[in-house]
Amino acid sequence: MHPVELFELVIGMLVVVLALHWIAERLHWPPSVALLIGGGALAFIPGIPTIQLDPELVLVIFLPPLLMDGAWYTALSRFKRHFVGILSLAVGAVVFTTLVVATVTHWLMPSLPWAACAALGAILSPPDAVSARAVLQRVRLPRRLSTLLEGESLLNDATGLVIFRFAVAAAVGGGFDAGAALGQFVILTIGGLAVGLAISFLWLIIARSVRDELILIVISPLVSWASYLVGEAFQVSGVTATVTAGLVLGWHQHTVLSASVRLRGTAFWIVLVFLLEASVFVLIGFSLRDIMERAGGPEIVFEQMAWPLLVIVVSLTAARFAWIFGSDLLLQALVMAGIGRHQPLGRSAGTVVSWAGMRGVVTLAVALTLPEAMPGRDFMVVTAFGVILATVVIQGSTLGFVIRWAGLRKTEEDEPPMNMPAAEAALAQAQLTAVEKHARDGDGNIVHPRLLDQFTRSASVAESYSGTATERERDIQAHYDLIIAAVDAGRAELVRLHRTHKIDDETLHSLEHDLDLQELAAISAKE
Repeated sequence: MHPVELFELVIGMLVVVLALHWIAERLHWPPSVALLIGGGALAFIPGIPTIQLDPELVLVIFLPPLLMDGAWYTALSRFKRHFVGILSLAVGAVVFTTLVVATVTHWLMPSLPWAACAALGAILSPPDAVSARAVLQRVRLPRRLSTLLEGESLLNDATGLVIFRFAVAAAVGGGFDAGAALGQFVILTIGGLAVGLAISFLWLIIARSVRDELILIVISPLVSWASYLVGEAFQVSGVTATVTAGLVLGWHQHTVLSASVRLRGTAFWIVLVFLLEASVFVLIGFSLRDIMERAGGPEIVFEQMAWPLLVIVVSLTAARFAWIFGSDLLLQALVMAGIGRHQPLGRSAGTVVSWAGMRGVVTLAVALTLPEAMPGRDFMVVTAFGVILATVVIQGSTLGFVIRWAGLRKTEEDEPPMNMPAAEAALAQAQLTAVEKHARDGDGNIVHPRLLDQFTRSASVAESYSGTATERERDIQAHYDLIIAAVDAGRAELVRLHRTHKIDDETLHSLEHDLDLQELAAISAKE
């Protein structure tokens, strides 16, 4: 393909991404569903070139920044609190699902070696971080469930990749050693933790010494790729290294980054993550034609692979339900015996967590790395794509309905120790205390009367509303609605002055920037 044609294809794909995202919003679909279906449909349009994904390149480009973004916004305190549950999903559920899928696959295709069946199970077993965040960010879940699902999607790839590597080695010519696999998993995890901590420590040094905001903003995605690549170069888990770095950076960003860097960096990350996520699903859809052609054409796929694929999708889903509800019964028994301290999920929450097992880019990329000599390679690649399609389209589009059906409500754990009014009162009091220390000179004379008056009134208002949340909400909405209306009027006047040539461009942009900050602050305060 000519370089100009490649560039035209990239631009066309961006247009398709925007169009499909708009369609998804209009139809109230998760964007991942529309992007995946749309990409698959476009792949068969005459004249569209066949997309052959380089699996290693796909993982390197897309996975690190998306993992970093997920880890950056992960609440570390809740992550630690539910770490046992996260490990149960990220390790236990992956191993159990691998065994179930391997058994079912061998039953369906007895000629396929056990090692190849295990490799397929390892490919399909880990829910995907990209697919999970693409769906979960559009639904409302209790914090415990969100933490479990987000933590699982960040950590489970390491488990699946270790099993996959050993299964492939056994299928191609070696044997399988469970002890060696467990040992390598521990080494990969500890090594990934060490690399992630080292990279994040370097970032902290740079963030505290560099004052150029543009450099600090651009460094954040570079940290994700550096963590992943360095981890892989040292033959440890690049996924674990990236997640570790993201957790550390997210924890320290409030103290080492300025407000301006956070504001501009957040805007940058929103656009970057949107483009990466959307491109992943469109590329997966685009790859359908190449997968079909390699497997012998659509007729062969439907005639020979449709039934086994359906059985594997059902067994994959059933295995997740079995593990989660089985673990919940064990927790319940431990609690009744007075041994366990972790509360079971319950039927409703367990159903939601079981249904939220979408697969995505990692599943397909790992399947495409299968060596040509792998027995049943074409079937395994087609199955990987079919599972992605089924889980993203069916589970992704119905997860909101399942959550509503389950009737999940916030629990006491979801409520923070201090509510919003109380936190605002504490914040205002802390600001007033700081201002009072510097509001007077050595002789006790007030040198900052306006600031002292402003923060005194803020603390008084916040305290008065600390126990009346309903009245506070109504008055604050009206207060900030008026501010936004004033900002709109000011912006209109600025434009009028500029259009009548009474102010120049520099004055317009400067004052408009101030109005934008006022509007953003008011909108943020309203929410």
